[in-house]
Amino acid sequence: MKSLSAVCATFAAGLAAWIASGFAAPAAADTFPSRTITLVVAYAPGGTGDLVARVVSDKLARALGQSVVVENRAGAGGAIATRSVIASPPDGHTLLVGQTGEISITPHWNKAAGYDPEKDLQPVALATIVPLALVAPGNTPYSTVAEMLKAAAAGGGLSFASAGAGTPGHFAGEVLKLRTRTNLAHVPYKGAGPALNDLLGGHVDFFFSGLPAAVPLVRAGKLKLLAVSTGTRSSFAPEVPTVAEASGIADFDIGLWQGFFAPHGTPSDIVLRLNTEINRILMEPDVKGNLVDAGAEVVTMSVAQFEEFVKTEVVKFATIVKDASIKPE
Repeated sequence: MKSLSAVCATFAAGLAAWIASGFAAPAAADTFPSRTITLVVAYAPGGTGDLVARVVSDKLARALGQSVVVENRAGAGGAIATRSVIASPPDGHTLLVGQTGEISITPHWNKAAGYDPEKDLQPVALATIVPLALVAPGNTPYSTVAEMLKAAAAGGGLSFASAGAGTPGHFAGEVLKLRTRTNLAHVPYKGAGPALNDLLGGHVDFFFSGLPAAVPLVRAGKLKLLAVSTGTRSSFAPEVPTVAEASGIADFDIGLWQGFFAPHGTPSDIVLRLNTEINRILMEPDVKGNLVDAGAEVVTMSVAQFEEFVKTEVVKFATIVKDASIKPE
């Protein structure tokens, strides 16, 4: 049997090792980043999330002293990319450039998504909010939301396109239908491009498109921009009313937002450093200018504010799903 002094010595050694390991974690965090950082975008190149990632990546690399690469992992409504980030080590080296669909809609609307962003992801920083543009063919007889709804009532209803079931544009149309009690039929497409093509061809009557994609067609006179979907007007098109103003739906506020997320369990000091650097980069005149020129509103938040923002968005879309009885198609 060991002597009391030997036991005490063993205990003291163990305690010293435990204390050393406890103080080692912050030291490891201080070495961040130690290798390349990957920004994962859940959709193909060319969208707003991809733009945000690429505008931020070069300057984030300089700020952190490590290379930053952008990877596009499209598929399953953003679920493939999201699951891959969740499965990554929680050390700040792999971040998701997440958007409204894969964070606030898909996992709460379709349980087969296989993840819960509130449990599996750590919000880092909000970047931009893009209004959806309620657009109609350029040759339609109506030029306002009120006139469009009147035409729907007179003609037995209208059809609206979306970039896919469960996208923000789909939900915006369903809210308009629910709150105005208008006969509006949803026609889902596999992406915004096909939806815009059929809108231009007159096969559908209107579409809640991402503002950047719609602007060139509006400027060319091929589409009419009737309203924007966010609660406030877009600084990109301040003369265009919001849907709330144009329809009388006081709380209509649906946007396509982009933000940075880390796997759950990422150390708080790493999250804070990323938040600080990303917010600083977003407010640099050239970065902000590029994003605003693309029709996006740059919005910076603290980590706590972004966490609350995400919770509010989740509740918003969960309520829409319940009230409008929307089910996966």
